[in-house]
Amino acid sequence: MSNELAKFINSKRRHKTDVAIARQLKIAKDAHSYNKIYDTQPHRLAKHHAMDCGNPKCGLCGNPRHTRKGQDGGRTVQERRQHQDVEHVRDVHNNVILPKNKE
Repeated sequence: MSNELAKFINSKRRHKTDVAIARQLKIAKDAHSYNKIYDTQPHRLAKHHAMDCGNPKCGLCGNPRHTRKGQDGGRTVQERRQHQDVEHVRDVHNNVILPKNKE
C-alpha cells in the first residue's frame, strides 16, 4: 500500500465486511435454530445470509416462480396483487357490511 487513500479504501472494505458479519450473527442468534459453529467461525456469514436454509425448494429461500408452479401459475405476491379483481368483494369478515346489489 503505497498511499493513504489505498489504505483507507482497504480498511473501509474490511470494516464493511465485519459489520455485515456482525449483523448476520445477531440475526442468527435471535433465530430459533442457532448453529454453534458460528461462535468459532463467524466469517461463514460473510457471503451467506443467516436465515437462508440453502434449500432451493423452500418457500422462503427459493424462487417463487419455480417453487409454486401449481398456485397461480408461479406468480409472485406482487404479480398476484396486480392481477386481482378489486371490484369483486371477496373479503367477508363479521364486521364488514357487504354492499347491496342494485337490481
